[in-house]
Amino acid sequence: MRPAALTDDLLDGLRARVTAETGATYTSTAVFSGGELATLPESTIADTHTAHERAARVQQQWAATPLAERLAIFTRFHDLLLRNRDTILDLIQAETGKSRRDAFEELCEPALVVSHYVRTAPKLLGPRRRKGLLPGVITAAELRRPKGVVGIISPWNYPFTLAIGDLVPALIAGNAVVLKPDSQTALSPLHGVDLLYRAGLPAGLLQVVLGDGPAVGGAVVDTCDYLGFTGSTRTGRLIAERAGRRLVGCSLELGGKNPMVVLDDVRVADTAKQAVRACFANAGQLCISIERIYVHDSIFDAFTEAFVAETGGITLKAGYDYGADMGSLTSQRALKTVSEHVDDARAKGATVLTGGRPRPDLGPYFYEPTVLTDVTPEMLPYAAETFGPVVSLYPFATDDEAVALANQTDYGLNASVFGRDRARARRVAARLRAGTVNVNDGYASAYGSIDAPMGGMGSSGLGRRHGAEGLLKYTEPQTIGTQRIAVIDPPRWLPYGLYTKVMAASLRLMRRLGIR
Repeated sequence: MRPAALTDDLLDGLRARVTAETGATYTSTAVFSGGELATLPESTIADTHTAHERAARVQQQWAATPLAERLAIFTRFHDLLLRNRDTILDLIQAETGKSRRDAFEELCEPALVVSHYVRTAPKLLGPRRRKGLLPGVITAAELRRPKGVVGIISPWNYPFTLAIGDLVPALIAGNAVVLKPDSQTALSPLHGVDLLYRAGLPAGLLQVVLGDGPAVGGAVVDTCDYLGFTGSTRTGRLIAERAGRRLVGCSLELGGKNPMVVLDDVRVADTAKQAVRACFANAGQLCISIERIYVHDSIFDAFTEAFVAETGGITLKAGYDYGADMGSLTSQRALKTVSEHVDDARAKGATVLTGGRPRPDLGPYFYEPTVLTDVTPEMLPYAAETFGPVVSLYPFATDDEAVALANQTDYGLNASVFGRDRARARRVAARLRAGTVNVNDGYASAYGSIDAPMGGMGSSGLGRRHGAEGLLKYTEPQTIGTQRIAVIDPPRWLPYGLYTKVMAASLRLMRRLGIR
């Protein structure tokens, strides 16, 4: 099932954006049908080095371009994003199998990122006055310099959001970028790259390589001046080690086993409806998706009944319209993992309240949204990330117990607390060990607040996207201190012992006056 938007002319233009010289190709999969989607160039390690060299040649001139001129390109890009949204949605759906509703949600994040940094970059990247060593005598200024060539390695689950949304601030900050998207889901990020060039991005500044993850991705890590990676914790550890050997910084958004806490004062029906979205958006293939729900034991049965009913009403469908609530998993590998987790739990005594089986009648990788209870530590879905449409329900008796259960994981990416008493819910939220926590929502409130940082704790990663750090991480801070008159060393006529007394007295006075 190939979308009408994927014409031969469009595909030829996307292929031309890939740095690949050998003529080798590979074919991606049309997820809804399992057939062939597109044949694309395959890059090599040598191609990745070429991409880096080409990007580096353009980067210094780009960094010297006035910020206002750089930002004008992204304002035009924002318009192109929204104007070409139907094509973008078609490409996202074709290569991921997600519903059109989820594809539209994916389009929104890069648009929000662009508009946020176009507005805030002048202040964030501009010179900042800092307090000098001696007020009135020594001044200090903080400047921001681009890293150079940034490598972005993006995943298959949100290929457009996590490629374009991460590379845009890197470019705004004055860097060049080498992008390595997942091979299965390269079409939508390539289209985003094409739109950036149509908006006026200088030729060669943004390079794309496709191919084997360990080889081509490893070459990106080995050549870049800073790396952004979204993917599994296992791969993230390897990348961090590899980057660390070169003393190159990295930002890593990794896995999660995200909890939701449902307090005893919620409106059960409303909460159950919102929990369905939190668990099954994009068929659960969302790093910040909820996989564990802890429900106060006084409402556990009522919530479970309502949640199962809402889950059973989800519409599964393959199609390029808005008729489906949930689409397909993206690959046979994803389907295998989900099936193994559910089958393991069922075999060891868990209860499947709804779902629990693949749906080959709808498409090769469809799996029903699944709700489990009686899940215990020896079962796969208890602690391991499923990354699919599977959630487990657990009762708790007190807020303290709920916090302890929610924090019982090495991960710390996202969490959620539902409660009618918002002050109480926020108190519980503040005790959860997660980079983002949502009150009365599953994930969108925190993730969509682009002015605030988003990222993980523990095994869920390093660094943050969004907020000030989402832009400034792509820069090196540089401090320029200026001394108006020589005061660091004492004059020749002043004994050093007396000089130290004067300086100590000065430091004491400046502290009392709040000057230093």
